[in-house]
Amino acid sequence: MYWVETIVCSGRQGVQARLQRLLRVRQEFKRRQSGCVAAWVGSSPENEDMLLVQSIYQSQAEWKAISEMIQTTFDTEDGGIESLLLGPPLVGLFQVEPGDFPVSP
Repeated sequence: MYWVETIVCSGRQGVQARLQRLLRVRQEFKRRQSGCVAAWVGSSPENEDMLLVQSIYQSQAEWKAISEMIQTTFDTEDGGIESLLLGPPLVGLFQVEPGDFPVSP
């Protein structure tokens, strides 16, 4: 069962570009980890400041391990993204059957 992490967020005025850079770096890091199937950042066509951050993991254990690596690797270096957010993000975890979500190797 794949685990899909979905985050919808917006940056505070004046720090949107920094937030996007930090999110893209984190997503690239996730893509390089063996337990991550895919990871990306998208913006809303109506409001470029609204961001969709999604990651697909092979299992709950992989999601947890990679999330902890992000915290210890990046958040300690750059202070994390929380201070850049306009408000609390909308966060969800979902399960998807691998056969229902075709992913190229």
